Amino acid sequence: MAPLLRRTPRKNPADHTVTLIGKPGCHLCDDAQKVIEAVCAETGAVWEKQDITEDEELYRKYWEQIPVILVDGAQHDFWRVDPQRLRKALGA
Repeated sequence: MAPLLRRTPRKNPADHTVTLIGKPGCHLCDDAQKVIEAVCAETGAVWEKQDITEDEELYRKYWEQIPVILVDGAQHDFWRVDPQRLRKALGA
């Protein structure tokens, strides 16, 4: 008799949070925001924006990589956002 495989239930895309870490006046951040807004609208995921100039820890950690994209608090991407890769990370 074959052993039963247990699968971890996949999260619904709407259960994820995408965070954009950027700064005002950053054209790459603006481009990333457009992709994030579109993918989140499509998948139902929540997104938020954090200003790196207002948080010393974020500044120290990510300054040379902005925009930085987190999915559920874990770094997903930086500089450019691939919409297909983001959809996949969200389980869509």
